[in-house]
Amino acid sequence: MDERPHTENWLTAADCARRIGLSVRALRVYEQHGLIAPRRSGKSWRLYGPDDIARLNEVLALKSLGLSLSSIAELLKDRPTDLMRLLEMQQGALRATQERAQRGLATIGAVQSKIAAGLAVSIDDLTKLAKEMNMADVSRDTIAWKRYEQNRPRTEVPVDKALYDTYAGAYRFAERGGYYFVVSRDGHLFTRPVGQMEVEIFPESETEFFVKALPVQVTFIRENDGSVNSLVHHQGGADFKAFRVDPAAANAAEAELENRQRNKIPQPHSEELLRRVIAEHLRGEPNYDAMSPPLADLAREQKDLVRGGLQAAGPLQSLTFRGVGQSGIDVYDARFANNNMEWGIDVGEDGKISALYFRDSP
Repeated sequence: MDERPHTENWLTAADCARRIGLSVRALRVYEQHGLIAPRRSGKSWRLYGPDDIARLNEVLALKSLGLSLSSIAELLKDRPTDLMRLLEMQQGALRATQERAQRGLATIGAVQSKIAAGLAVSIDDLTKLAKEMNMADVSRDTIAWKRYEQNRPRTEVPVDKALYDTYAGAYRFAERGGYYFVVSRDGHLFTRPVGQMEVEIFPESETEFFVKALPVQVTFIRENDGSVNSLVHHQGGADFKAFRVDPAAANAAEAELENRQRNKIPQPHSEELLRRVIAEHLRGEPNYDAMSPPLADLAREQKDLVRGGLQAAGPLQSLTFRGVGQSGIDVYDARFANNNMEWGIDVGEDGKISALYFRDSP
């Protein structure tokens, strides 16, 4: 009697390996590491169902980031697969790979054109070519891995809420424009950037907390003497460290923000800077050095999307300051030949652009 599965919901080891592009031996190795646990038929044939295939996707995605099988096994232990978040992580990694490939092809084309025209190839050309051909881009892979880690499912655990007193206070980020972050407690623990609404965070350990509705986490750093003088905010594939400050400084920053919002006071030179940003993106040549590192990473991923939107919108005709957003971002109405958009820009104390967005106007 044929023991093979008779539905599309279950695959034999041979069928699973063939469809995914693996060897049966690889499936056995993954099973030995506890990464998958296929069911068995009456004759002990291994059968792979949807959950196994989803887990294999997760394993292969993490393996592509350079993680060892033992590290993957430890990471995924007792954690269910979250397919939607896995897809988001894979999408980000593939987009980064696609961008590197396009950039590399453009560099090769430029060097080929020089050679065909009989021009000398400079050292700068050759070093740029070598850099672009180095596809093992550690920074991109690190970001993709961190995004995965930040998006994985999390479980709330009980902790002594007396600890919350040691976490409450005001903090200031060294990056992200130097903005302030307030942690408060009222039976529960809450966080908020200055000027924004409070969001409750939930413990997954005594020092690690997470937001349930967003892939955002906060880790409090406890010193040897038990004090907490800093925290790390995890979001968007990046980690931002903030240090405890006098709450009066956060209150002053909030008062200044409220004044800017009430009186519609833009940041110095924000219009000039935004015009330059729009022109650079339209040319396909964003100045990443003028952005904070996390924003630069995001801008690289979305460069083609932004340029396409601007090309469709047509030439910029006017830029009008509308006001200051909740988080301190300067909001502008941008009128283009074919479309109207809303643009927002924020500049940190270091002079780098810390936030940037655009969307079609209603």
